[in-house]
Amino acid sequence: MNNRRVVVTGMGALTPIGLSVEEFWNAMMESKSGAAPIKSFDTSKVDTKFACELKNFDVSKYLDKKIARRLDPFAQYALISANQCIEDSGLKPETLTEEEKNRIGVIFGSGIGGIQTFYEQSVINFKDGPGRISPFFIPMLIPDIAAGHISMQYGFRGPNYCTVSACATGNNNLIDSYLLIKNNLADRMIAGGSEASINEIGIGGFNANRALSTRNDSPETASRPFDATRDGFVMGEGAGALLLEELELAKKRGAKIYAEIVGVGLSADAHHITAPHPEGLGAVLAMEMALKTAGIQPEAIDYINMHGTSTPLGDIAETKSIKKVFGEHAYKMNLSATKSMTGHLLGAAGAVEAIATILAVVNDRIPPTINFVNPDPECDLNYTFNKPQDRVVNYALSNAFGFGGHNTSIIFKKYTE
Repeated sequence: MNNRRVVVTGMGALTPIGLSVEEFWNAMMESKSGAAPIKSFDTSKVDTKFACELKNFDVSKYLDKKIARRLDPFAQYALISANQCIEDSGLKPETLTEEEKNRIGVIFGSGIGGIQTFYEQSVINFKDGPGRISPFFIPMLIPDIAAGHISMQYGFRGPNYCTVSACATGNNNLIDSYLLIKNNLADRMIAGGSEASINEIGIGGFNANRALSTRNDSPETASRPFDATRDGFVMGEGAGALLLEELELAKKRGAKIYAEIVGVGLSADAHHITAPHPEGLGAVLAMEMALKTAGIQPEAIDYINMHGTSTPLGDIAETKSIKKVFGEHAYKMNLSATKSMTGHLLGAAGAVEAIATILAVVNDRIPPTINFVNPDPECDLNYTFNKPQDRVVNYALSNAFGFGGHNTSIIFKKYTE
């Protein structure tokens, strides 16, 4: 069973810099920032007045109005990105046998879930009492509902759930899906993450723990990983979906293959509820496990899409962990933090950044880390500052870490027979 190979054959994305995978990639190649003053609510009472919201997004262009009304925005984003992914993959669910559908699962997570619904219904409860709470409140709130809706859309009856691990959620859902296929518990999996937390309580909550940038005078430059003047992350929203497939089945149906997943790693910091371990010890363990399961040496990695949130502590800890794992090779790789452009999509970050990493492998081109001006002596690696860079990428690693000390790493390989 463990000889089964797992490949990525479809992708879908809604991001602050593009409402499709193609738009997302083109915007990264143009070094675009998705940050701007918040339009979705009155920011007069919050300290941070900007975020990376979806631009020109109209849910009615993607979903039936009746369906959309019964979905929290995070679930809308999940379903739309999954629909894009299925279409991109060339898989035609209507032609699949019942047995084939029994072997297709969905693991799709969210770091926070339906916080917009929770906020709105809490206000209703406060004003009018519990008798006025919507009967759809709980189904719209729970983080696992996105996976449920995707499975119902297509009749996929394989493993169905979500893994929640804060900002590592997207990666964790990909890793679980990979392991299920690897161990012959499924043949295909829709995996990813979604988040829609740009509202008063979401921004206010992250302001309260001093995680967000407050650079209100220049939103587009506020997400500046590894810059000495970084002051916190920028909230983002959106979703990423990937179709993972057993290689022989993918080949049999003539699927295009973006990349192969060859290694995964998971660990805990066991250190603090929000701060990373100062030496990045948990990140070290995750990356070392990914390399070990891939069966490759550190020198094989060409590119790392870093967690790189633009926080004072996080960027340094991750840099230290990479130096610990890769030694002198750390200075020979390309690294980047695509959150400099998208902001931090929380539970969707790992999935969206996995797509960015795969596209770097496919195109042999490294997305940049934008907004760098002031060097930080503790961040001295090649972070691909400000402009994309051409480079052959045979192996790429994507990191995602989360509050609670969750660490995840995935290695993607350029597909060969």
